[in-house]
Amino acid sequence: MTTEDTMMNPAIESLMGYTGSKFSLVTLSARRAREINSYFNQLGDGLGNMVPPQVSSTARKPLSISFEEIAAGKIQLVAKTIEEVLAENEAAMAAEKQAELDAMQDSATEPAAE
Repeated sequence: MTTEDTMMNPAIESLMGYTGSKFSLVTLSARRAREINSYFNQLGDGLGNMVPPQVSSTARKPLSISFEEIAAGKIQLVAKTIEEVLAENEAAMAAEKQAELDAMQDSATEPAAE
């Protein structure tokens, strides 16, 4: 197998071993890049609830940093089963319906302003 020189470091081909497919690699790296971008954007606010980059990098772009984190094994893909996704969706829908019912009950019990 020959390796080709690319502008990407680490090479996409080497990152594929961590995720199994290009789609999974793109999804994982894009999500992490958004998290890194949010971390850098909130630095001045002092909130501190975002996870900082997990590797020392000279890269300035969040996507490049996320690729380096994947290559270092700091970020891993966690696959969910269909049943887990459906259960999460059902729980979210139930919580939303409950919130609507609570809001309706609260508005019905408030005294009318005269």
